[in-house]
Amino acid sequence: HKPNIKDWLLHNEIWYIFHYIRHLRYVEYYKNTNKNKILFFYHFFRYKRLGFKLKITIYPNTIGAGLRIYHVGDFIHIGAQCHIGHNCTLLPGVVFGNKYEKATDTQIIAGNNCYFGLGAKIFGSIIIGNNVTIGANAVVTKDIPDNAIVGGIPAKVLRFKEINIL
Repeated sequence: HKPNIKDWLLHNEIWYIFHYIRHLRYVEYYKNTNKNKILFFYHFFRYKRLGFKLKITIYPNTIGAGLRIYHVGDFIHIGAQCHIGHNCTLLPGVVFGNKYEKATDTQIIAGNNCYFGLGAKIFGSIIIGNNVTIGANAVVTKDIPDNAIVGGIPAKVLRFKEINIL
């Protein structure tokens, strides 16, 4: 069997990630507008199926536009009580969550342009600023200011990014 572009595209994890995010956005749209229940259930089924296959759990209406997932690995979990800004990058093993998934008093809020390294864990009621980079295997348990680079267990600020404004 000679390899071709169609086989490569259909068995590439980037293709699956793209469709997972696409179905997630459709689920968000139909859930928020209540326009078409049949299309909602179709996209919800596809979103759940791809999430199971990729080991990704991202609840609807938790992440802003510009989500980037470069590749899949162990798992990615974004809890229902999270709010993540625009242009967020998630690597495998990232967990946003609380001890109890049904807890409504704790929220995790992350700003825009955040990068979450391989295996980063964010637990508790936390506010993460804009332009934050969280290193690999960091465990975040406290608030993080804007433009910070953090790492370690527990995570602490290693340094701040230089922002040049012209």
